Amino acid sequence: MPERSNIETPRVDPYAGFVAGAPAVGEFNCSECGYGVIVQRTLPLCPMCGGTAWEQSVWRPFSRFPAGEPLRE
Repeated sequence: MPERSNIETPRVDPYAGFVAGAPAVGEFNCSECGYGVIVQRTLPLCPMCGGTAWEQSVWRPFSRFPAGEPLRE
């Protein structure tokens, strides 16, 4: 019979595709509180709530421009 370990497994959202400590590049939001980060190496623990599950942000190239304002060439 296998022995049970006292080590607690981190809680992970089954719908989140990324976990703290995993290599990643891009924009991510904490799946628990929504806090956003931009990473280039590994995903951290969420600095706001300590969450370990991350969701990749949807890429919106024009979301930083005010609505209705034409783009300058």
